[in-house]
Amino acid sequence: MKIKSHIPNAITLMNALSGVIGIIWVLKGDSQSGAYFIILAAIFDFFDGFAARILKVQSDIGKQLDSLADLISFGVLPGFVIFKMCESSTSVPWLPYLTLIIPLFSALRLAKFNLDTRQSDRFIGLPTPANALFMSTLPFLAADWELLASWLHSPFFIIAVAWLFSILLLAELPLIALKFKSYDFAANKFRYLLIGLGVALLAIFGLSGIPILIVSYLVLSVIENRIQPE
Repeated sequence: MKIKSHIPNAITLMNALSGVIGIIWVLKGDSQSGAYFIILAAIFDFFDGFAARILKVQSDIGKQLDSLADLISFGVLPGFVIFKMCESSTSVPWLPYLTLIIPLFSALRLAKFNLDTRQSDRFIGLPTPANALFMSTLPFLAADWELLASWLHSPFFIIAVAWLFSILLLAELPLIALKFKSYDFAANKFRYLLIGLGVALLAIFGLSGIPILIVSYLVLSVIENRIQPE
């Protein structure tokens, strides 16, 4: 077997490694570092597919390995972040376990995605990387936005958010995918708007702008669906 056929899988394993290291940091008490490792994992997740297409070495094992790595980085790791966030906000020992819906529904989402042939130019349900980025950056939002801090330090609000976004992972909701069939502005205006909004929010608010971006992503997708129904 040629060496080039192993390159995408090696990149995928770096995705998984990023997730594992992120979990270790969260267990050490540094939940904010979880977001950095999810971002790193997302970069590897992009480049493994890119490498497979460029090298023309797509394979079934690569597809399965990608889902396993994603489960670690975009399911288990954000689950740990929210678990620790909830744990630090309550003295009730069993409450934080209700947030573990995140890795469970992420696993279901990834299994569903592998079998769903409809998601070529749109996602159906919230993608696990988007959910992971939202969950893992909530500690930044709590630290930077004083008006939201009281909500984000409420265990019941944290649990409600965890369940709501976990349900969105499996929802039959068409969402924008940054997959361009052409670069025509009229056909891609919502994609360009989302990219521009993302750049602005990150430039102004840093990582605490990511939860706002993910919520905006959901809102823009709903608006697009109403304006441009399939």
